[in-house]
Amino acid sequence: QVQLVESGGGLVQAGGSLRLSCAASRSIFSINVMGWYRQAPGNQRELVATITSRGSTNYADSVKGRFTISRDNAKNTVYLQMNSLKAEDTAVYYCNANRVGWGQVGYWGQGTQVTVSS
Repeated sequence: QVQLVESGGGLVQAGGSLRLSCAASRSIFSINVMGWYRQAPGNQRELVATITSRGSTNYADSVKGRFTISRDNAKNTVYLQMNSLKAEDTAVYYCNANRVGWGQVGYWGQGTQVTVSS
């Protein structure tokens, strides 16, 4: 099990940047997949980016070239660098952790609000 706490959200103008952090309560060295998801009001939660223990990354088409996910195992933290933000990026962003034995859903943080104004 692991507890996750997101931070770094806020209000930013279109074209600006934010860096989100996901701090884990214990080592993420053995967590197979860490990911960022987002959910806007009235919408389903959608995948933004994932990073595996091998360092492989995947991104939603809507954020490719603008967002970068990274992992610092020494700090037990996963980051999401968001550049060239658009109004449609506005959502609550959630961190997720999963590994073998944790089931399909894994563990979620409480979320951090990102609001992009145009």
